Amino acid sequence: METVGKWWNGTWGRLARRDVFLRVGTLWEVEAREGGADGRSRIWRFLSEEEARAFAERCMTQPGKWRDLQQIDPFDEPERTEDA
Repeated sequence: METVGKWWNGTWGRLARRDVFLRVGTLWEVEAREGGADGRSRIWRFLSEEEARAFAERCMTQPGKWRDLQQIDPFDEPERTEDA
């Protein structure tokens, strides 16, 4: 299975963190995870990309500043400012 989408609600912590994953293999799959890697997750399978993407979008209606983690470059360092 290949992960083609990964989103995070921007909140740290076991109780508040939410992640949504979009994967493709034989079928399309959406995983909604609560509480990080050790939290609870649920998986739904779909026949089409359209259905899977629409469901992933619905999973991201929960509060938070959702971020597309597929778009983040791990080698991109944040801009640093020096105190005067």
